[in-house]
Amino acid sequence: MADLFEKPKEKYKVSEHAPLADRMRPQTLAEFIGQKQLLSPGQPLYEAITNDKMTSAIFWGPPGSGKTTLAYLIAANSKAEFLRFSAVTAGIKEIKDVIADVEKRQVMYGQKTIMFIDEIHRFNKAQQDAFLPFVEKGVIILLGATTENPSFEVNSALLSRCRVLVLKELTTEEVKTITQRGLADKERGLGKHNLKINDEALERIAIFSDGDARIALSLLEFCLNIVGKNGSTSLTTGGLITPEVIEKAAQKKALRYDKAGEEHYNLISALHKSVRDSDPDAALYWLARMLASGEDPLYVARRLVRMASEDIGNADPQALSVTLAAKDAYHFLGTPEGELALAQAAIYLATAPKSNAIYAAFVQVTEDVEKTKAEPVPLHIRNAPTALMKALGYGAGYKYAHDYDEHFAVQDHLPDSLKGRKYYRPTEFGFEKEIKNRITHWEELKKKALEDGGKKR
Repeated sequence: MADLFEKPKEKYKVSEHAPLADRMRPQTLAEFIGQKQLLSPGQPLYEAITNDKMTSAIFWGPPGSGKTTLAYLIAANSKAEFLRFSAVTAGIKEIKDVIADVEKRQVMYGQKTIMFIDEIHRFNKAQQDAFLPFVEKGVIILLGATTENPSFEVNSALLSRCRVLVLKELTTEEVKTITQRGLADKERGLGKHNLKINDEALERIAIFSDGDARIALSLLEFCLNIVGKNGSTSLTTGGLITPEVIEKAAQKKALRYDKAGEEHYNLISALHKSVRDSDPDAALYWLARMLASGEDPLYVARRLVRMASEDIGNADPQALSVTLAAKDAYHFLGTPEGELALAQAAIYLATAPKSNAIYAAFVQVTEDVEKTKAEPVPLHIRNAPTALMKALGYGAGYKYAHDYDEHFAVQDHLPDSLKGRKYYRPTEFGFEKEIKNRITHWEELKKKALEDGGKKR
């Protein structure tokens, strides 16, 4: 059972052969870069850590923002036993057995225990529930770290007993500071290798890492393999880390994205709202971000089809055809050639006239279907393929539209309880303006027909 846990206090001093990101992990709050909204003197978390008054909490933030480091710093500043749950696949029995041992120590010695669960979102509901009674009774102080929105990934009962502390992605300047520290530190960093870096390269590292300190330090360490060690120099750089070295080491920017997580929904929301707000440049940017991050292009295509109906509709009926054609083009060409068709569709949608009249009408009619009685189809608009059905009045009194002026017949089509209901209200934009004019004209014809008895041609 002991292998389910590790004690960070014993593992905090890492080997000199460990990755640079681990070696440079802050040892004190003073070394911690970023998260000033949480760790400035006077802030609740800062005071809880420095006064050893920590309560159960969930650290939610992007990768490399300091969640695990923060847990280690809490361990270093606490008299409590600190355990890190490291077996993601552990069963309920193992969890309960370990916590039972913790409970005994609390009873016997009054020992407080802080339990850290990294990537808590990877634990299923049953695993999370196993911790709940012990958090409630105060047997453990639970610290969870997650990159996913805890509202969706952490059980509501457990979440209600924890403070959610939001960590922000590191700024460019903060990443630069961390990178410079890793380059200069002679004890834990790369200081003994006498490397230098120019401002442009430092900026490139910050951009490539996308606010992730771990990626920044890993990238810096990889640069060491390119420019040389212990004062030796490369013929092309002279021991200087240049933008060209960064490009060679990074190869591709690290974009933060999880196709099943919150960032996935954030980006598709940004794309959808950019289209809705008629901003083709933003729409193109968010589309490119999603594709560069590894999103399935056919998922993007499906969402563009949705936008064509939801936000444009009959203001430009061609929009639906354009998006379906883009889907077919991508399916035919694949990546990267087919992605241009998706870009064309996104720009078409963003620059098209907008109307949500179809969306609004469908929402309203769906509500009526749900809330009203499912009345039978009126007899006069039923089909009557048999003599019996005709005898029962199926189709009786039906007016064939093509027999009337302008191919328009006045008759009711909705159930009795919904007669006169208007769902579709076309706007004044794009082709819908023409549709609105037609409907207005038909209303006038209906009024006139009711006055003169609806004569045939």
